Amino acid sequence: MPPNHPVGFQQVGENRFREVVGFCYEDLQVGVVIEHRPGRTITEMDNVLMSMLSMNDSPLHIDAAFSEQGEWGRPLVSSLVTLSIVGGMTARSTSGKAIANLGWDRIRLTAPVFVGDTLYAESEITAKRLSESRPGHGIAQCRTAGRKSTGEVVLTFERSFLVPTREADPHRAAGY
Repeated sequence: MPPNHPVGFQQVGENRFREVVGFCYEDLQVGVVIEHRPGRTITEMDNVLMSMLSMNDSPLHIDAAFSEQGEWGRPLVSSLVTLSIVGGMTARSTSGKAIANLGWDRIRLTAPVFVGDTLYAESEITAKRLSESRPGHGIAQCRTAGRKSTGEVVLTFERSFLVPTREADPHRAAGY
């Protein structure tokens, strides 16, 4: 029988609900695809600020006059910006309860991203297993694609992360 409250929330009192962030190990099912929302429109500030924070000062990303002379005719959004934004979109749901991010693999940049492009992401859970070294935890893996609003894939990567089992989940005790 379905819960007597909105999905994605836990009841914490009469007519009172708390939003649930992320999944425990048991909730992650191989083959499930999660569409991450909201999307994010890339701004010039995103590109310049994050390029400078990551010390990627290539004129290809931050100098419009230089970029006008190049292949794209305008600044190309740094791949570090794209990876950060798409990766961040996935964190709330896939690894919202994660104890640790364990690794990023097979990062591929498949199309250019420019200021004004709106990005969306989706992740497929590709594998999971209980941790051998950390009782009460499991390791999950997902494959993520970042797409422009046009549907064009601009980024793909695989990621693994450590999540608690329901029994070991610290979120409830912490009021989450």
